[in-house]
Amino acid sequence: MTHNYNSHLETLNEIRSLMERSSRFISLSGLSGVAAGLSALLGAAAAYLYLGAAPFSGQRAYHLAATRAEQWGMDYLTFFLLDGALVLLLALGSGIFFTTRKARRKGQPIWGPLTRRLLANLALPLLAGGVFCLALVYHRLGELIAPSTLIFYGLALVNASKYTLNDIWYLGIIEIALGLAALFFPGYGLEFWAVGFGLFHILYGALMYFKYERAA
Repeated sequence: MTHNYNSHLETLNEIRSLMERSSRFISLSGLSGVAAGLSALLGAAAAYLYLGAAPFSGQRAYHLAATRAEQWGMDYLTFFLLDGALVLLLALGSGIFFTTRKARRKGQPIWGPLTRRLLANLALPLLAGGVFCLALVYHRLGELIAPSTLIFYGLALVNASKYTLNDIWYLGIIEIALGLAALFFPGYGLEFWAVGFGLFHILYGALMYFKYERAA
């Protein structure tokens, strides 16, 4: 009797695993989250060096410094665009590397209908957020850019979470909450940005690695 029960339980677990693999992209690597977080912290550190400012140095301190800064042969707008692009490239590159490596180890396809649905659901809020941030630059509302990136990124994670690990949903909610809080403290947008994209990515990635990868 016990043997039959265990056999049925194993069968149900296998069926559930097959259904999960067919409906969710589960090859996301926690290490890619850690790498993305480290990239964000490096980008924030470079920004503070460029501005000659320190974290939590005072309300609107880094915005005042930005309008007067011109170091390393770049005005502040060129620097922030370049800094953001490098952070994005490092995060995307590490994400592709670690996720592809995990998928190959598990014998799972890296590209398919699930991947396309996941990327489509990520892309829509991110593209909308990108246009929104360009409008903020156009209207000289730069202090709202960092909070807005957190909010739209969080919305993208929540939107895409139905096609991947459920844990992504919680990270998305945290990013949205941080972005909303940052709206009320515009002088500390860079600090909120570093916490959201840096520290929480590292924490999330480490938790996912120990939860799903190391045990496997």
